[in-house]
Amino acid sequence: MALKNYKPVTPSRRGLVLVDRSGLHKGGPVKKLTRGKSQKAGRNHHGHITVRHRGGGHKRKYRMVDFRRRKWDMAAVVQRLEYDPNRSTFLALIKYEDGELAYILAPQRLSPGGQVMAGAKVDVQPGNAMPLDAMPMGTLVHNVEMKPGKGGQLMRAAGASAQLMGRDGDYAILRLPSGEQRLVAGRCMATVGSLSNADNSNRKLAKAGRSRWMGVRPHVRGVAMNPVDHPHGGGEGKSSGGRHPVSPWGVPTKGHRTRQRSKPSGKYIVRSRHMRRTR
Repeated sequence: MALKNYKPVTPSRRGLVLVDRSGLHKGGPVKKLTRGKSQKAGRNHHGHITVRHRGGGHKRKYRMVDFRRRKWDMAAVVQRLEYDPNRSTFLALIKYEDGELAYILAPQRLSPGGQVMAGAKVDVQPGNAMPLDAMPMGTLVHNVEMKPGKGGQLMRAAGASAQLMGRDGDYAILRLPSGEQRLVAGRCMATVGSLSNADNSNRKLAKAGRSRWMGVRPHVRGVAMNPVDHPHGGGEGKSSGGRHPVSPWGVPTKGHRTRQRSKPSGKYIVRSRHMRRTR
């Protein structure tokens, strides 16, 4: 999908750059593959706000996406590509040989009429899913499982992909977009290809209202507040805060590392994303 530029015929159109969705399905989703979705507005199960600046936004339906791809050795035909308001990448509606419909994450170069399949020995082409053990080196993958049978958790955003760098015993070594190299069990499933809508990060919303439609509320800088409201507040004239960035409650933020050294999953990191990259 390409980017769509608008002429500045109104103030809200000036500088507006969106993704061209002319190739997507114009109608609604498949009803039996959707569920109701309640807005949490950044609140946890106690009703307390744990993520600020969330709320409002357009009403959505949740599309039930098949992240597991456990219907092996059965070909499926891509019926259409669809927009999903719950994620940045597009969805592909597929129909299996037995008539079952399902949604999967749509990779690049997958179009209506194409075939996809999941299995232990399938062709290495976009949309096909297989265990990491069965993939050749250098393959770009997305929707990667972290535990066999749990469903894909890694590489699910628009344009995302990881590269299979090598193998270490029963584990595969993946290089993530951050530069981190990580061990993932070879029995875990992954889907071939990079995800669609890679231009999503190049959008320009051009007005605050578009952020409100997506459920994002205004964010006020701490340096613009009074000392009673934020640690960065106050000062004569414009100030930079006078200290390292912190949250309204004094917790270090913006670059401060919060990962615990004793986190169990840390043993699977072969190369940290914080290490300097060498050519």
